[in-house]
Amino acid sequence: MIANRIRIIALVSLSVLLTCLVSWAQGKVTWTLDTVLRQLDMQSKTFRSLSADVERTKVTVVVNDHSTETGSLLVRGDKMLLQMKAPDARTILRTGDNLYVYTPGLNRVEEYNLGKNRTMVDQFLLLGFGTSGKELQKSYLITLLGEPTLDDRKTIELELTPKSGDVRNQISKIQIWFDESSWLAVQQQFNETGSGDYFTVRYSKIVRNPSIGESQFKPHWPKNTEKSRPQG
Repeated sequence: MIANRIRIIALVSLSVLLTCLVSWAQGKVTWTLDTVLRQLDMQSKTFRSLSADVERTKVTVVVNDHSTETGSLLVRGDKMLLQMKAPDARTILRTGDNLYVYTPGLNRVEEYNLGKNRTMVDQFLLLGFGTSGKELQKSYLITLLGEPTLDDRKTIELELTPKSGDVRNQISKIQIWFDESSWLAVQQQFNETGSGDYFTVRYSKIVRNPSIGESQFKPHWPKNTEKSRPQG
């Protein structure tokens, strides 16, 4: 009887020790670029939709000017609704090959057909929301910069250099921070080519896979809204 008790206590102690070792090991995960990309591949398979608040800051380096605006974001598949608040209120709606930019202050909506530019546009509009590691590798040279803490979140920071010359003419590189708990982007920084200017986009109140109705992605402009279709 005593021997059995000792054996049970030993097994329980071993189990506790193994649990502690596993927890310690998980807390000490050392990420490599390959393991990060594989994790993004896995997470992309279960991503369906997202809602978040957005804060966008444009930095003009030469005059040290910081301009910040806020809004909200909905994403579902290849559909996106970005609504920015006053003073520069506007709505950006993406549905398939169609992109709409509605400016209530001008009572005007600009309509674009993305066509062959769809993939390039997606690199900016949907970057970090269900993007797989394989998709990133197709479009960017990727560097793992580290695991900084951002707003009390442990993140993975990647630097993306566009492979496309057309994209590099506009954006020299992109930095993106993925929350390690959700593997969604919590911050992006787009560095403009030549000027040194950049803009950062921070995301908060992020909800992964919320239920978003189709009606959210239907154009809803006032009847008297002026419509234009810019070329290019």
